[in-house]
Amino acid sequence: MNVRTIACKAALVVLLTLVSLGATAQGYPSKPVKIIVPAAPGGVTDILARTVGQRLSDVWGQAVIIENRPGAGQIIGAEAVARSPGDGYTLIVSDASTFVINPFLYSKLPYDSLKDFTPVVVLSQASPVLAVGASVPVSSLQELIALAKAKPGSLSYGSMGSGIYNHISMEQLKQLAGVDIVHVPYKGSTPAVTALLSGQIHVFLVNLSVVEPHAKAGKLKILAAATAKRLALRPDLPTIAESGFPGFESGTWFGILGPANLPKDVVGKIHADVTRIVSAPEFRAQNITRLGLETVAISPDQFAQVIKTDLDHWGKLVRASGAKVD
Repeated sequence: MNVRTIACKAALVVLLTLVSLGATAQGYPSKPVKIIVPAAPGGVTDILARTVGQRLSDVWGQAVIIENRPGAGQIIGAEAVARSPGDGYTLIVSDASTFVINPFLYSKLPYDSLKDFTPVVVLSQASPVLAVGASVPVSSLQELIALAKAKPGSLSYGSMGSGIYNHISMEQLKQLAGVDIVHVPYKGSTPAVTALLSGQIHVFLVNLSVVEPHAKAGKLKILAAATAKRLALRPDLPTIAESGFPGFESGTWFGILGPANLPKDVVGKIHADVTRIVSAPEFRAQNITRLGLETVAISPDQFAQVIKTDLDHWGKLVRASGAKVD
């Protein structure tokens, strides 16, 4: 068989493959799509999943079912998706912690962040801030650190679960400041905020939108932004880095991923449809900016690279902080 014949046959195979893939995308979705949220209802992850899911249902003409599976540092929901067929009918909306922090906290994780998932689209990135309860007698981060040093172990901070970005970031801050503040994990931001408001915990590092309404009502205080630069929504708020801890930076992204081996054309369709939804000015204003979030326009391949980069970044922080769940 000559080279020209081989080349023609190879081209035919490629063409048939592309036709087959295109047919898959054209027929997708042909039944309801389930989006698993590995966090409790009411938090930012859940809100994003539900608002985007509703718009996708309108676009696709199929039901998009949101299923909350909180617990175990978001492992329960992630494992369910990792074990699902790679056909696009089971997806996950999660923050980064599930994929880039858990691998360094758990000795026996039931999934591999790089091998068991297909990155599809980043929905947004967070704008975290450090908040304290109204009864905590401080008005700045420096005063909070001074109080923690004066009363070791008497203060506590909440997280959205062991291994979530705000857990590791607080452990990093504790190490940098040389203080002892007790960690109390919750299943999402909603129960943690409830605990902060009731005085069960004293400190919470979380997205601005979660605590800002309570701060405006005088029910808690926001001390600093945890981002590298001051927030556009709160330019008056100093960063943690500016408050005596240069280089400190925390945050997370929220994204849609599917199980491994998700067909590329299905990935492309979901990415394109979701991107159109979140980039629409009205939707972005009501469901992204209002939540204190920012949109992030990157391709699925770039999303995959972000995960690899974040694994290196958070791996170093977890090892330095000494945080461990088991």
